[in-house]
Amino acid sequence: MRNLQLLDGDEGQMCVNTEWGAFGDDGGLEDLRTDIDREIDAGSLNPGKQLFEKMISGMYMGELVRLILVKMARDQLLFQGKTTPELLTTGCFSTNHIFTIESDNDEEGLASSEKVLRSLGLDPTADDCAATRRICQIVSTRAAHLCASTLAAVMRQIRDNKAAEKLRITIGVDGSVYKNHPE
Repeated sequence: MRNLQLLDGDEGQMCVNTEWGAFGDDGGLEDLRTDIDREIDAGSLNPGKQLFEKMISGMYMGELVRLILVKMARDQLLFQGKTTPELLTTGCFSTNHIFTIESDNDEEGLASSEKVLRSLGLDPTADDCAATRRICQIVSTRAAHLCASTLAAVMRQIRDNKAAEKLRITIGVDGSVYKNHPE
């Protein structure tokens, strides 16, 4: 508690809401941000703000996947180089699509990818479906790794502040990704 400037006292237990969505607004995440992250930020209602949020939250994960799909189609890597008006529409690839695609339990896990891509007016090949599933996994895994590394840094700082060898801590989590992602 002595490290929290807003509080009197220096002992006891404390619940801290990190509210870390704005982490990186000072440029601290520039080495990790991609061109797609910058595009999301530029098209947002609050450019230059909430940069970490735009990399990890359910509000933006679907759009990250959509922009990757568009880029790969334009680079002739997916969908025979074709895009559709639906695919080019901001917000048309929801984070729920990611959850659905990653939850798919069919033999190859591609039925949901195909259904989602067809709903966007595309005529995907099996390779397109597999790539889309992999892109969803990569975006989800990146978000999880960013959250985990940030939590580890906070816990390490708390441990170091206490000069403790071990630290007992409870982490509370909320949000659509935590509640709905299959993994």
